[in-house]
Amino acid sequence: MNERVSETRVTNRMHGERSTRMSARPAINGQWMTRRRMLGVAGGAAAALPLAACGSGAPEAESGGGGGGGTFLAYWNNAHEYEAYKDVVAQFEKDHGVTVELQKFQWEDLRTKLVSDFQSGNVPDVVEEPGSWVQEFALSKDALSLQKYIDKDGAKIGFPDDWLEVAVADNSHEGQVYGIQMHYTCTLLFYNRRMLDEAGIEPPATWDDFLAAARELTSGDVSGTVLNDNLSYSYPWMLQNGVHEYDADSGELLQPRTAAMEAMQFQRDLVHEHKVSPKPTTSLDVTRAAKFFAAERTAMILTGPWDIPIIKQSNPDLEYGIAPALKGERQSTIAGGTTLFVPAKAKSPELSWDFIKRITALKTETAATEESSMLMPRKSWAKESVVQENPDVKPFTEGLPYAEEFRTGVYATGKAGELEDIYKTLYETMLIEGADAEEAFAAYDDAAKNILKG
Repeated sequence: MNERVSETRVTNRMHGERSTRMSARPAINGQWMTRRRMLGVAGGAAAALPLAACGSGAPEAESGGGGGGGTFLAYWNNAHEYEAYKDVVAQFEKDHGVTVELQKFQWEDLRTKLVSDFQSGNVPDVVEEPGSWVQEFALSKDALSLQKYIDKDGAKIGFPDDWLEVAVADNSHEGQVYGIQMHYTCTLLFYNRRMLDEAGIEPPATWDDFLAAARELTSGDVSGTVLNDNLSYSYPWMLQNGVHEYDADSGELLQPRTAAMEAMQFQRDLVHEHKVSPKPTTSLDVTRAAKFFAAERTAMILTGPWDIPIIKQSNPDLEYGIAPALKGERQSTIAGGTTLFVPAKAKSPELSWDFIKRITALKTETAATEESSMLMPRKSWAKESVVQENPDVKPFTEGLPYAEEFRTGVYATGKAGELEDIYKTLYETMLIEGADAEEAFAAYDDAAKNILKG
């Protein structure tokens, strides 16, 4: 395992002469606004997508397959309206004679909208989802199998061979592919270089090291760490203790149970016993930890590349490092990202497939990475110079091989959304309210029984 630690000095420039300040984004009626960077949290407004960008990387246009006027509707995450997609979409509109309309949602709002759409049959042409819904919607027959398109075009676009294996498996159901991974990412340890140097502390590698460092670095209005408000940031701790949400063989949740309780208790104690992290909140602002870090009010956070623009814009002179994921019983981190899928009742699946091919092309991926430091699922992407020469990105290419999906297999229950809700309650009960593990897990088990019996 490569234990190299990346250190970065943030200045007002990155990628040579490229400014770190994010450019304005086109929005409703041609008005311009600054893009908010969040992990999976976006405004609920809808906007046209007159995106037209650097480096299209789009495959050649195909004849037929829809088009010829009208609107192509995509449900999208607000954080991912990259400049790198502009030329791709402009050429797509030109080739097919359509106008691409983007509707942007918070993930929770998007799920509610999708469920309503599935029931009414009035669905979008393509959906960006947060990397955990495709198999569930394949099971419910609300997502379209893309297998016939992959059989035809897979070799041309490098699928599945050029995608990381887990990114393919997580979007497959009963031997067929239902989604194409667009972004693929993980969390690592970000640390304030000055604070650790002044304290004579090396970047922690284990849970014990992390706790010791957090204690040493907590002083006055500076906390050793800030645990994020979003429950998904608890997943790496679980994985590092060998825990997944669901065991398909036994049908049991959060196993091994002792290890799951230990992982959640460790996080709870960072807040309530050791007092090295402020309490998480129920706010939807998942940028809170990054803002603390940029303001130098905390020494360490666990996050991913999505928070880098916030850090750089807020504090261009901050010196920080990116270290490998921590080790509990094992070294692991959460595999995350977003996937594109086509609703089963989409009006023109061929058009939707062409859109997916263009957005996930290698040149488009590398352009988006150069702009935003976002990580991608292609194996060839990791070898590109724009990736290898970027100190904000390269450490993550070394972490992705040991990244895992925490919710593996949970889609097979048909209850993934409800199970996520009770996990959220477990997380908030322990980390916000300070309940002990025995009490919180007992309530979780009671709720789980009712869900799985239903």
